[in-house]
Amino acid sequence: MRPEETSIRSDAGSIYAARNVLTLWPEAATVWREPSLPEALNAVLGSDFGLVRALYFDKPPDRTWALPWHKDLTIAVKEHRPSQLFTHPTRKAGVPHVEAPAEVLQQMLTMRIHLDDMTAENGPLNVIPGSHRTGKKLQLGDTPPTAITGERGDVLLMRPLLAHNSGPSHPETIRHRRVLHLEFAGTAELADGFAWHTFMPGADSGESGILH
Repeated sequence: MRPEETSIRSDAGSIYAARNVLTLWPEAATVWREPSLPEALNAVLGSDFGLVRALYFDKPPDRTWALPWHKDLTIAVKEHRPSQLFTHPTRKAGVPHVEAPAEVLQQMLTMRIHLDDMTAENGPLNVIPGSHRTGKKLQLGDTPPTAITGERGDVLLMRPLLAHNSGPSHPETIRHRRVLHLEFAGTAELADGFAWHTFMPGADSGESGILH
């Protein structure tokens, strides 16, 4: 698959979104193996966890964007199959995706490695604390949102079912907001004959996993 088929560029040529990062940049499969990060994943997901998807986002100054409140419900799989559990089949950059059942999403964790400082100026992520406990339904409730700000190199761990949004950058900003988005699952097994498009075991066993 050619890079131009998996990335989106701004008018100035900056890549501000990319899928299939594990194919485009295989080092993404190991960049998260820094002290305390594997231990945190193991503590939350258990020892059978693995890396299942990697994405890249940017808000370049010349082409900012925003996202409404939502939860991350889709996963990348090897193929589409008839199922009442895995629904809404789509293809993204040539890869089959489905909406996963809550039981799968509850056993996942997203790691966002921030490559730039995050400030109010460059459209940070906003989250509703505790909203992952309401399952797949988007319920914002009365809890005020929290803006995720910080420094380059900071790492955020969040549940896919956490409600989040993102506003546009300030019109006069010169800041990028680049993020390496890694998704981990607690198990390699999926129901109904489904399989992860990629599952790279988190245990440092010397195995490289499978890239597609």
